[in-house]
Amino acid sequence: MKTIRLAIVRQKYRPDGGAERFISRALEALDPKVLALHIITRQWPGTSWPACHLHICNPRGNSRIARERGFSDAARRYWQQHHFDLVQSHERISGCDVFRAGDGAHRAWLEHRERIVPIHKRWLTHISPYHRSVLSAEREMFYSSQLKKIICNSTMVRDDIMCYYGVKEHKCALIYNAIDPTQFAPGNGAQRQVAREALSIPEKARALIFVGSGFARKGLRQALCAIVKTDLYLIVVGQDKHQWRYQALAKSLGCLSHVRFIGVCQDVIPYYHAADALILPTLYDPFPNAILEAMSCGLPVITSHHCGGAEFIKQGREGFICDALDIHSLRTFVAEIPRWEQDLAMSVAARQRVSRCTPENLSRQLMGLYRQLLS
Repeated sequence: MKTIRLAIVRQKYRPDGGAERFISRALEALDPKVLALHIITRQWPGTSWPACHLHICNPRGNSRIARERGFSDAARRYWQQHHFDLVQSHERISGCDVFRAGDGAHRAWLEHRERIVPIHKRWLTHISPYHRSVLSAEREMFYSSQLKKIICNSTMVRDDIMCYYGVKEHKCALIYNAIDPTQFAPGNGAQRQVAREALSIPEKARALIFVGSGFARKGLRQALCAIVKTDLYLIVVGQDKHQWRYQALAKSLGCLSHVRFIGVCQDVIPYYHAADALILPTLYDPFPNAILEAMSCGLPVITSHHCGGAEFIKQGREGFICDALDIHSLRTFVAEIPRWEQDLAMSVAARQRVSRCTPENLSRQLMGLYRQLLS
């Protein structure tokens, strides 16, 4: 069988990035004799994938728009010169064969974002050169005659793309992210105790975990409001340039002593072991890896209707779903989360629900897609 030369385009490497974890988990089960992977990127430090070939395209630019356009043009020139079998872009670049819509539709995000942006500032979004540039790139890519398939990681993303851009359903491939169930597994009592002691969380207290960078979009304000006047602790894993504002908010709400700001970390598993549930009332999120990770670790999930991961949750079984800004419902749901050792029904249901999202299944689906496109 001929080896497939696949180029993956990703502008920057982020250790906590969804696209990076998607790629790494797909590679876990791929045979390098079957697929030769080339990554076209601006920077990709610390990769541990021996079968991957890096190609650095790092043009300069005086602005964010100029840098992104410069990378798009440089990446396109590179893949056109080297004649790969398939080009899969994780950036909005027209001319690729496959686009993975890991960030969803930008038009959909801007629509949901207006719910938290003050009215007098909304017009700035509509005239923003950056947002107009992203929307233009998105539109050009989805309308490109060279685009053969769009990988969607949730039905929500697929439906958004079909709605906003008139893309036909047959052009979309629904492929969920993967999780390694042996790595992300429920902790035992000893692991839970060690993790909690490191965070100074009492053994008998209930604790929620919030995982994600970009706190406004992910819903940290609502998560903080949900634990006010409760005995709950909140573990916050992720980063935001305005973290001090959320610390100040927690102080004003009277819950700062029950909040643990961890920052970005390479190993989030101990924090899952310390928690009883994941809370992620995100405003718009295609399908955060945190939901798969938490559920695989046996944590029920509280999230929003506009999170792709909500389709993995049946109300009251694997977790709870409500509007992202519905503080009353969030408070009701956190009150219904049992302590880990008290009731394992939701924990077992959550882990079972993601049991098929393995790296092997992801690799099988991707290889099937690639062979279909090349046949």
